[in-house]
Amino acid sequence: MTKTREKLCTLFLVIPCSAFAKSGSVNYTWGADALATMHDFVVTMMLYVLYICYAIASVFAIVSALQIYIKMNTGEEGIVKSIVGLFGACLFIIGASIVFPAFFGYRI
Repeated sequence: MTKTREKLCTLFLVIPCSAFAKSGSVNYTWGADALATMHDFVVTMMLYVLYICYAIASVFAIVSALQIYIKMNTGEEGIVKSIVGLFGACLFIIGASIVFPAFFGYRI
């Protein structure tokens, strides 16, 4: 029984020492690789989001142009307001496609 106790005490004294020995040498290369992978993923997704925004904006522009055409034919009021709104939306999409990537330091 005493031999077993001595062996267990020795084992329990050695285990924490091996854990403390690992804490001094940290390998940071995994973090750099993960950061590079995340960067590539964000750039790829930024392009996809930009293309989706272009597609949605084109659909909205077509619908808005049709609404303006219908208003002109029926003689409704607010045609100038609708045209200015469509023009402002187009300027926003063009500006956002330039400003948002430039905010992150990319040229598309």
